[in-house]
Amino acid sequence: MALEHAILVSLLEQPGSGYELARRFERSIGRFWTATHQQIYRVLKRMETDGLVTGHEVGQDGRPDKRSYQVAEAGRAVLTEWLREPVQPEAVRHDLAVKIRGAAFDDAAGRARLVDEVRRYRAGHEETLDRYLAGEQRDFPAGEDLDTGQRLQHVVLRGGIAYERMLLDWLDDVLETLLKGLP
Repeated sequence: MALEHAILVSLLEQPGSGYELARRFERSIGRFWTATHQQIYRVLKRMETDGLVTGHEVGQDGRPDKRSYQVAEAGRAVLTEWLREPVQPEAVRHDLAVKIRGAAFDDAAGRARLVDEVRRYRAGHEETLDRYLAGEQRDFPAGEDLDTGQRLQHVVLRGGIAYERMLLDWLDDVLETLLKGLP
């Protein structure tokens, strides 16, 4: 997937400025696609030049004007074409998994350092899961009727939650296995 597709989806959900898009990426789209503010602004400018989005200035009281974007017909066509293309399974690159496999060839001190690294890595994913769960409570309160777009957003979030839980279970297994091999 290209960043352009993620931006088009986000702008179809709600038009906005580059700053607003970056915030959305941090809160929701970042669950499955990351981009820096600079990448978003650079791609937005290129997309506007290519006619995929249109932008207009919006005045703000006491602050500089902002540029707000929405999807142009050409952008909608590009997104529709991409949505209908088949998706190939992604190859997973996981440095930590390779390090865990390589631990068989390291000494006890090296494996002990790897235990610390796995614990640090696990803590980061625990924070991510907590953030996803808080976002789910905030954005999808129980019992609330959701429209199709919201239900699709929620199912993607639930996939992220399931992935983080699976990863944490696996990391617990890794830690248990590594600790068995230490004196």
